Amino acid sequence: MAGADFPLLIKSLLATPLQRAPDQQIISDGLGSYSYRDFNRRLNQFGSMLADMDLATGAVVAVLDWDTHRYLECFFAVPMYGAVLHTVNIRLSPAQIAYTINHAEDDVILVHVDFLDLLASVMPMVDRDLRIIVMSDNADDEIPESGLGIDGNFERLLAAGDPDFTFPDFDENRRATIFYTTGTTGDPKAVAYTHRQLVLHTMGILGGVGVRASTGRFHDGDVYMPITPMFHVHGWGFPYAATLLGVKQVYPGRYVPARLLRLIDQEGVSFSHCVPTILHMLLSAPQAAIVNFAKWKVVIGGSALPRGLCETALSLGINIFAAYGLSETCPFLTIAHLNPLDEGDVGPRLKAGRPVPMVDLRIVDEAMQDVPPIDESGNRLTGEIVARAPWLNAEYVKDDAATKDLWRGGYLHTGDVGYLDETGALIITDRMKDVIKSGGEWISSLSLESVASAVDGVGEVAVIGVPDAKWGERPLLIIVPATGAVITDVRASIKAAFSAQIEANQISKWAYPDHIEFVDAIAKTSVGKIDKKRLRLEFSDKLA
Repeated sequence: MAGADFPLLIKSLLATPLQRAPDQQIISDGLGSYSYRDFNRRLNQFGSMLADMDLATGAVVAVLDWDTHRYLECFFAVPMYGAVLHTVNIRLSPAQIAYTINHAEDDVILVHVDFLDLLASVMPMVDRDLRIIVMSDNADDEIPESGLGIDGNFERLLAAGDPDFTFPDFDENRRATIFYTTGTTGDPKAVAYTHRQLVLHTMGILGGVGVRASTGRFHDGDVYMPITPMFHVHGWGFPYAATLLGVKQVYPGRYVPARLLRLIDQEGVSFSHCVPTILHMLLSAPQAAIVNFAKWKVVIGGSALPRGLCETALSLGINIFAAYGLSETCPFLTIAHLNPLDEGDVGPRLKAGRPVPMVDLRIVDEAMQDVPPIDESGNRLTGEIVARAPWLNAEYVKDDAATKDLWRGGYLHTGDVGYLDETGALIITDRMKDVIKSGGEWISSLSLESVASAVDGVGEVAVIGVPDAKWGERPLLIIVPATGAVITDVRASIKAAFSAQIEANQISKWAYPDHIEFVDAIAKTSVGKIDKKRLRLEFSDKLA
């Protein structure tokens, strides 16, 4: 390449932290810490290790690990070498994992010793010859017998690598990562991103979160800890942004509430992100009572931020706010914007927010015509959320039909329903597949969940539509009561809360759920979201 050419490669994210904060620490809980300078040295050794394995350009390297410094190294070294990083969802079934390995055409699997038994159940269904490298906590660990034909220990191979290895330049449109998103039917779909897309998405995150006048900024003085599995949409992309900023990073390993809470307190963590169920788990843990959350900023994504959870977090001093995106959008599309004068209000924090820079967001009908937020009579109108941005998933790999459907009309179709309010903020009213149609009228499951979540004694809540002979569908309210809650009191409080909302014309009388089910736990997906597909299967039969 000519000297003036500067391809947007993942390795370009490393120049700034190495210049500005080479001694800043990256902490891997229980495993130690090292500086950005040492991180870069290990990346070079990692690249040398891949070269010694004679991996071809475009080879696919899969990883199964907890959220450690090793995973962060994989985020960089594998694509920087010119290979493709396959982040394996360890919570899928063995058959689904085998499908993703075969479909991605993996050449190497880097597997933590804790997942060897899982991999042993997967490999009989894999139809490829590949190498398996075991990840352990140090080079001296013995590799346990697994019958998998292990090719080596990651730390030993890495230690033998050249610390002065140089990563090449190449076309910024080369594929960098691949992972799989599970839908309601069929096999997992492959989503892939290029170096250019990941670099631009990193800049989009910082342009959306780093330049705000409010206290919800992500800046170079923060201490960052992900609480989103790194196999899920690049840990939402923040590990790349945190590295570019050169901030102190904390990787917690396995997600155990006591460990996460200790790290928040001990390391002074000031910026994290997670789905609502994970935050609920943390705040429900006994150790939460002794943690100082005053410096902690938390971005909630993956599912709508329930009002009750938001109020609880704010009462503990947590600066909580919502964002929106999906696997196919890398993922960021929008993030809540808090004006300095309204930071004490709950409402603005619950909104999906305004589009981050370079995102073109529209609300459309089935003909791809823009839907206004309010009609001539003052009635609220909603439509499907569609988007364009330079980092959106260009295709479902090896699935032309699904790709065509995803991009029909020239915009990526999210499958979510919503509107843009008077401030330009996105309000999501439901998933298209989750909205409830009762007697010809639409009921938003998210609005009902928001009301119930704020009721004392409600721990977790989900609303689904169940078949009804008269109305087609009716809403069912599913609740996990808070510890010590009395069911009869919770039921009465829920009725009172909905009555108040009906009286205030916030919801319609006919939207009030006919049934309330109290359960010990609500089914979750592999990434911690409420699994409404499973809930519909379970309760549709039960209430039929």
